[in-house]
Order: sequence, then C-alpha cells, then structure tokens
Amino acid sequence: MESIRSVTSASPPPTAAPLLGEPLPVELMNTIWADRDGVHDELTHSEGLAAWLRGVQPRLAPADGPSLAQLSNPSVDELRRFRQLRDALRRLAAVTTGDTRLAQDTGSDPLTAAVSAVNEACAYAPSWSALTWTGDGGPTRTDVADGTVPARILSRVAEEGVRLFTGPGRAELRACHGPRCVLFFVRSHPRREWCSADCGNRARVARHYRRRRDAGDAAKA
Repeated sequence: MESIRSVTSASPPPTAAPLLGEPLPVELMNTIWADRDGVHDELTHSEGLAAWLRGVQPRLAPADGPSLAQLSNPSVDELRRFRQLRDALRRLAAVTTGDTRLAQDTGSDPLTAAVSAVNEACAYAPSWSALTWTGDGGPTRTDVADGTVPARILSRVAEEGVRLFTGPGRAELRACHGPRCVLFFVRSHPRREWCSADCGNRARVARHYRRRRDAGDAAKA
C-alpha cells in the first residue's frame, strides 16, 4: 500500500505491509491491508514474514538485538504461529473498537479462542532475567529467552498485545474507516480519525464526491 507508507530513502521498503510507527501488535495486525487492487496478506508465506520481521527489526531491541540474518528463515510453524497471533489480535481489536468488518467466525466463542491464542504466543518462548556480576563492572541484569529469534519476537509481540488491551492504549485503539482501509491504529491525538494522512485525504475526497452527487440528484428531482 504505497500511499500510506512513510518512505525515508530511495531504497525499497523491506516489507510490502504498511509500517506506520504503531505499537508492534498493531503493526502485526496491519500485515493484512487493502488498496484499490484488493486485500493483501503479508503472512501468506515465510518470505513475507521474514520481510516483515526485517521491517520492524530496528524496533525490536537495543544495539545487540537480532541481526537481519537471524530473521531471514522463519519456519513454517513460526509462520503459522504469527498468523494465528495476528488473527487473534485483529479479533480482539475488532471487539475493542466495535469494528464489524471482519468476517464472522464459525466457531462458538471466537473471543475465547482469540484470548487463548494470545496467551499461547506469550508462553511460546518465555524470557527471564539473569544476573551477572563482574569484579570491574559490578551487578548487571540481562534478558534470557528460549527459542529461535522469530519465536522470541512472537512472544514479545504477544506480551505487548496483552499490555495494549489491558492498558491505557486500549481506549485509544481505533479501526480506520478510510475508503478500502482495513487497518488499525492507536490514536495519538484527540482529533486523529485515520491511520494516515493519505487515508484522511481519500475520505475527504469521497465525502466531497458524495456531496456533489447528492446535490446533483437533488437538482434533478
């Protein structure tokens, strides 16, 4: 969705999915997006997941965070787990925002299933603190985690999702209702209505067209 991405250099973006600077759980939700050509899904194959991981890599950790090489080969199972977490987060976001655009689930309790999927992802690659103590530097704390790099990222995004839905960000979570848009965003300003300025422009153009059309119909009546 070229029009809603912020392009900061001449080099192509690492992922086709829009990256709007939202919290990581929302960025994962937005690996499903739409434009005039239809609905797109970046997580239909492992290469798409690898591209998305590369796209968010600068935000994952401090300087000693995952390298691009460590993000290049997610497994089929990791792809499945990211899709499962993404779909669960979108379901919870739809419940939170009252968004009715998602297809209705055929299961008996989609909310419970979504909560279970998020909890499963949180526990997939647990992390814990480790204490090191050197004679010169004294005590320091480091994070230790199980699993591959993509697995650890999955659990981190799920943890941040729990904090999003249980913290103050929940009240600011919005579904963007711009033309053809299926994205979510966290409102950063009380007057913000759209996921991006481009979506807002398209919405204003659409409203202007409808007003002109309605005025024309009224004049013919």
